[in-house]
Amino acid sequence: MPSPMIVAVVQLNSQDSVAANLERAKHLISEAASRGAKLVALPENFAFMGEEVAKREIAETLDAARPGPILSALAESAAARGVWILGGGMPEKSDDPARPYNTSVLVSPAGAVAAKYRKVHLFDVSLADGTSACESAATTAGSDVVTAEVLGARVGMSICYDVRFPELYRRLADHGARVITVPAAFTLTTGKDHWSVLLRARAIENQAYVMAPGQHGKHSRGRQTYGKSLIVDPWGEVIAQCSEGEGFAIAHLDFEYQDKVRKSLPALAHRKW
Repeated sequence: MPSPMIVAVVQLNSQDSVAANLERAKHLISEAASRGAKLVALPENFAFMGEEVAKREIAETLDAARPGPILSALAESAAARGVWILGGGMPEKSDDPARPYNTSVLVSPAGAVAAKYRKVHLFDVSLADGTSACESAATTAGSDVVTAEVLGARVGMSICYDVRFPELYRRLADHGARVITVPAAFTLTTGKDHWSVLLRARAIENQAYVMAPGQHGKHSRGRQTYGKSLIVDPWGEVIAQCSEGEGFAIAHLDFEYQDKVRKSLPALAHRKW
């Protein structure tokens, strides 16, 4: 059984300046680490929240031997603070130069890339309030289920819109995930009604801890995100949550408690398919 772990979810209001966004992220990582966090998760679009087509210009290869500015910032913070960092979603170069991946990258305390997950479900919607998005126009979808071990606990990776597709999370559970990350830039319209409900459902279904760092506030192009970054326990209780504005929420993950939940209500073992 993994030892208990202190984790943090960082809430940002990223804009279109990569340098400014990274400085703010590095500051909050440092603050969370000073509170004892050993795994710090950043939201989707932590380094850039601007025009979709501009992402191709800042896309990186995620090669630790030749890191770009975004990966370098994560690696430097991880090594300086001795923590694991989840970069929630950033542009990674793909075979289509016009459509990079939206990739969540896990960086170890040594500054190495431990895992990367390319967002599978892309946000192509037209909402009743006039909000419209076509993520697939400027993003290439991934296809792999990704987990990695962090301090003895297996972590399953996802991004934002993925949370609406429970089959992905069941596969993460099948791969042994005890902790699931859902970095996001959830819209205000959908967030106020669906954010907490969906995250709690994914935690309850898979009897897993869920870490969901989010963007908050107003961004370029009139976009507005919901925030309320949170951490959910395997019973579906919200055990930590950010308020308005930038900041972080911190929680203690108790894997002995998780085992008790799974033993007392063995729903995962009762599955038929």
